[in-house]
Amino acid sequence: MRTDDGHDLRHHGDAEVRDDGAELVDLAVNVRAGTPPKWLRERIAASLTGLAAYPDGREARLAVARRHRVPVERVLLTAGAAEAFVLLARALKVRRPVVVHPQFTEPEAALRDAGHTVDRVLLRAEDGFRLDPAAVPEEADLVVIGNPTNPTSVLHPASAVVDLARPGRTLVVDEAFMDAVPGEREALAGRTDVPGLVVLRSLTKTWGLAGLRIGYVLAAPETVGELERAQPLWPVSTPALVAARDCMGRDAVAEATSAAHRIMLDRDRLVAGLEELAPAGVRVTGPAQGPFVLVRVPDGTTVRRRLRDLGYAVRRGDTFPGLDEEWLRVAVRDRETTDGFLSALQRALRPDRDG
Repeated sequence: MRTDDGHDLRHHGDAEVRDDGAELVDLAVNVRAGTPPKWLRERIAASLTGLAAYPDGREARLAVARRHRVPVERVLLTAGAAEAFVLLARALKVRRPVVVHPQFTEPEAALRDAGHTVDRVLLRAEDGFRLDPAAVPEEADLVVIGNPTNPTSVLHPASAVVDLARPGRTLVVDEAFMDAVPGEREALAGRTDVPGLVVLRSLTKTWGLAGLRIGYVLAAPETVGELERAQPLWPVSTPALVAARDCMGRDAVAEATSAAHRIMLDRDRLVAGLEELAPAGVRVTGPAQGPFVLVRVPDGTTVRRRLRDLGYAVRRGDTFPGLDEEWLRVAVRDRETTDGFLSALQRALRPDRDG
């Protein structure tokens, strides 16, 4: 879906590593490397013996409720967070939806597909892409924001996000990457005191389940009911339900917490290396708090093409409203991969110095 201003809202990171990009080192997709872990693969595989029965989501739904300490009536399981955006766009009766950009483009695409006219609030690079609640029109009855935001990696204070709540307004907070933040600080999942709050979570990034499609919604029971009525029967498969149930357990949460700390250290190395390239025109958006980093480089289209020639795929930024072709998003990876990428980026920025 290409909007009048030229942004392709349906372009996502996986497009960078399809076809001729399949052999590239993937820094375009934000799924954690080395996942899913062996124990999770084994439990998903074991669930295949039960495929003759229709999916039963009660255990998984209860597990999510326990994980966030909310009543089970406040939980809806979805085929990834992307399905939740479609349900919100189709089921809720809204007159003036607003999407805070730059952010994941699927919420706006889903709203447009459902026939809505979407207003945008564009956060500015010179402000560090930080949220100003006052910039959102008072008339907005649906507001969508990511936290931490894809692609900026900005973690907005929970207090600033809560300031967007109003009576009669639905406030949708996409927390798909919140479990990659140590301690999940600034999370709103589990809050029941914020009027109109809808929190979306995804299990596909941290646990490497993008191909399985599993996520969930946390909202008031009446909102959950509206969304559930818009879902088809049995929307989440049995293997995905098993994954949801088991990723909510104490050991799994501890594993995710440990992974978040490793991501933080790996991100620090990536950011430090990028900042060393400042003399070549590289600018890092910070402080980055997600499992990816947004950078600005001179002639980003050319640099991205040169990186592909050197074996690395990064996410183009110009499909995000509020960004142009000079912006690139880079996934956080292990030390060896990061060092290889930084070396390739240095060459891509200064091809005239190659021997």
